[in-house]
Amino acid sequence: MATQILIAPGYGNSGEGHWQTFWEKENSDFVRIQQRDWLRPDADEWADAIEQYVRETNGEVVVVAHSLACIALAHWARRTKLTIKGALLVAPPDANDDKLKAVVKGFAPVPLLKLPFKSIVLASTNDEYNPIEGAESFARRWGSEFVNIGQKGHINAQSNLQNWPEGRSYLSNLL
Repeated sequence: MATQILIAPGYGNSGEGHWQTFWEKENSDFVRIQQRDWLRPDADEWADAIEQYVRETNGEVVVVAHSLACIALAHWARRTKLTIKGALLVAPPDANDDKLKAVVKGFAPVPLLKLPFKSIVLASTNDEYNPIEGAESFARRWGSEFVNIGQKGHINAQSNLQNWPEGRSYLSNLL
């Protein structure tokens, strides 16, 4: 059985110009994890949604998380009894930052326990939501491979990555 890819967008969902949307459109087997409220995220609700999608999937699962979904996945991993094959964690924000805590609920403190699955953190040197050192620290604590991909902003639609072949190669490494 093939590995199921779950796409986990961050705050606001990933729109038309986002690489996650390109990937999903290019592969009908990729499934987007839907959240009840993309603009008023709640860590428990987001972790519950991950739990539901993983539980309903047959076979192995790899989660492709962007931004706040990386932190939701860390919360999920701390409390679930389910297992996944791996996760690509792209641009994890510093949810401990006071500016973000004012917008997102329950994501801080960011869980810093070793993740019980293979993971790769991809981060940019000019991400406005987490300095590269912060993302590298998350990766180290999570037991993730860390990759500095250079100046790509928050690695979102504004980064103009289209279908982002570089990111796909890291996903292939997990598969």
